[in-house]
Amino acid sequence: MKLIIPALAVTALMLTACGDNSSDRGQVEGPVVSGSEAPRNPAVDTGGGDTLTPGANSFTEAQARSAIEKQGYVISGPLSQDAQGLWSAPATKDGAEAVVSVDYKGDVSAAAPGR
Repeated sequence: MKLIIPALAVTALMLTACGDNSSDRGQVEGPVVSGSEAPRNPAVDTGGGDTLTPGANSFTEAQARSAIEKQGYVISGPLSQDAQGLWSAPATKDGAEAVVSVDYKGDVSAAAPGR
């Protein structure tokens, strides 16, 4: 009992010293951060468009074929993967021939044959 009373007194003193910080709720203090004048890293290409992004492709041939067919193309030749990771095949859509490619993100793009 002799040890409990001093411990309670110390605890009460510490709680009093901390005070009521209820007015600070919702505010987080931290270092002031300023924006840099120049970008620190290159932007990530997230747009579809006609530009494909080369990169390590984890699609199987069947998945690449499916991505091309979902865009309305009918594959008319062999589907192959190049050194940049792009799957490509000759295909037709609405009677027009094209070479259709799929990048590692699943974006599909078509180019005229011979391009």
